Amino acid sequence: MLGIISLQGLTRDLSLYLENQVRVGLFGSGVGLSLVLGFGAAYACYYLSVIAKKPQLVIGGEAFCCFLKQHCPALTETYYPTLWCWEGRVQTLLRPFITVKPLVHYNNELIKTADGGQISLDWFNNDGNAIYPDASVRPTILLLPGLTGTSRESYILHMVTHSEGLGYRCVVFNNRGVAGEDLLTPRTYCAANTEDLETVIQHVHNMYPDAPLMAAGVSMGGMLLLNYLGKTGRQTPLRGAAVFSAGWEVFESAVVLEKPINWILFNYYLTTCLQASIIRHRAILEKQFDIANIMKAKSIREFDRRFTSVMFGYPTIDHYYKDASPCHRVKSIEIPVLCLNAVDDVFSPGHAIPVECAKQNPNVALVLTSYGGHIGFLEGIWPRQQTYMDRVFKQFVQAIFEHGNEIYNM
Repeated sequence: MLGIISLQGLTRDLSLYLENQVRVGLFGSGVGLSLVLGFGAAYACYYLSVIAKKPQLVIGGEAFCCFLKQHCPALTETYYPTLWCWEGRVQTLLRPFITVKPLVHYNNELIKTADGGQISLDWFNNDGNAIYPDASVRPTILLLPGLTGTSRESYILHMVTHSEGLGYRCVVFNNRGVAGEDLLTPRTYCAANTEDLETVIQHVHNMYPDAPLMAAGVSMGGMLLLNYLGKTGRQTPLRGAAVFSAGWEVFESAVVLEKPINWILFNYYLTTCLQASIIRHRAILEKQFDIANIMKAKSIREFDRRFTSVMFGYPTIDHYYKDASPCHRVKSIEIPVLCLNAVDDVFSPGHAIPVECAKQNPNVALVLTSYGGHIGFLEGIWPRQQTYMDRVFKQFVQAIFEHGNEIYNM
């Protein structure tokens, strides 16, 4: 509905603009006006018939399906990607620049790990809210950013802002060494090793044992969360989880990202970001790793071959990529999980999304949009305040916290 209203508004504004141009003589002959109107009509027809579609909902259980349709209306509505930038790569590139960065004040906490390392957590306690004044029972959401992301990413800030309005508390799990803290041991992070996440979840749960707890992961953060859920089954304090733009099959993601245009736009940049983190922590890492060799990597796959797979003891990169791919653990997930992906996401190609596996698990819901890119999901004419992903996040966490018991009663 919002998309239709926006489209109608754009059409009205365009008509007024064209009428004004006719008055000033630019389209006096009528030929130019006819061309513009014809092109506009053709584009609108193409957009409404090909681009704007309802997401595909893949769920193995009828109870979870009914629950989502009742409490998450965004999943059954047509998704209208931003009219002028609906293509996946464009959405991916523009979101950080288009969407605003809400002002969020965190309280930082450093916690120790069993191997002598430290993890940086950023807390948004939401103490001033009147919905849950008792902090001991205030619903809490653990947020996991992407590969090189921190609590300052725009998508994380939007999640915190939406949670604030609902009265919830948020805590952001920053991977080792990415949020300004020192590395105390020669170890960073990867999508396959869930030890740090397990430490964080247990720490948060111990602090507020009576508060309902959920988690939401984005991109690599979503992969890590899915791998954790596949390993732990029901042995987790989480009531539910939301995952956005996760890479389901790492081999396939690597192949697509190494295509020339994608390598130029995304792969090389992310590789340099990872290498910059290596340089920042060189003093501790060079004790065990060949830094010069790592700096020769020109792609994420090369970086993982030279560093990540070695650091976590995998005999080859193939062994690491198989272990890091969440598609192999879908069947083992035993709490309600919603996973939003765009089929045109170059980081997670549509053909690698485990649709058939999801159909066999009543706890997993795949929400697949035709367009939206990687952590894009822009909608509306000028999508600065909210994306489709934000709406899905808000509706789902509220549904789990406030109506989650209905899933088991259906």
